[in-house]
Amino acid sequence: MTHHENKGHSKACCTLPAVKTDYTDKGKYETINGLKTYVTGDDSAEQGILIIYDIFGFSSQGNQGADILATADDDKKYKVFIPDFLKGTYAEQSWFPPDTEEKSKKLGGLFQGAANPQTVTPEVVSWSQQLANNNPSIKKWACVGFCWGGKLVALTLASSQIFGAAASAHPAMVDPKDAPGIKVPFLMLPSKDEDAKDVEAFAAELKVENQIETFADQVHGWMGARGDLDDERVNSEYKRGYETILHFFHKHL
Repeated sequence: MTHHENKGHSKACCTLPAVKTDYTDKGKYETINGLKTYVTGDDSAEQGILIIYDIFGFSSQGNQGADILATADDDKKYKVFIPDFLKGTYAEQSWFPPDTEEKSKKLGGLFQGAANPQTVTPEVVSWSQQLANNNPSIKKWACVGFCWGGKLVALTLASSQIFGAAASAHPAMVDPKDAPGIKVPFLMLPSKDEDAKDVEAFAAELKVENQIETFADQVHGWMGARGDLDDERVNSEYKRGYETILHFFHKHL
């Protein structure tokens, strides 16, 4: 086991590569508060969603998921934003699986450097506050995190007052100590690869209305860059995951 796995990562988080898919974005990239940001959805939307991607950065699966959240429901529209909090420093396909010391060192270095949750979280908090200030027509905000982003969401919610609901899919570094800091309704969608005991311990510490739904036959990352959407079952569960998020936000925002 490598040193970064000891910090609460599921084994899959550190072994599975991303999957390439073909998808035509419905949104576009803009520079917002200094960061490249994928933006999708109706400009008239009064609800906004911040998405924190996984360590592979922008992906076609992630953008497609954002488009689903933005366009799936005509009655309740969302404007969705995926900022580049890693600033172009992503995990590389060639590091997976990290079965050599060199690969393992590169992946561990990413988590200690550009992807260190303790240093990125304050930027997420300040960036999202700026986003809300600059979009006064958006009355309510939610946030979603995938893998690494799931950890960032849990940490961000402890000090940000912007969000009225939040979700985390196949989260990395699940730590029950993060749960009490979450003050808004919270949805967690673990895969088969998250440690069930960690998830259960985290859920037990939540003091807010919550929903924990495990997608028991899906791999860590199936809603993000590791989702093989050419596989019919994965594609179906990918869509169900996003629908679950939408229903949760519809209910709590």
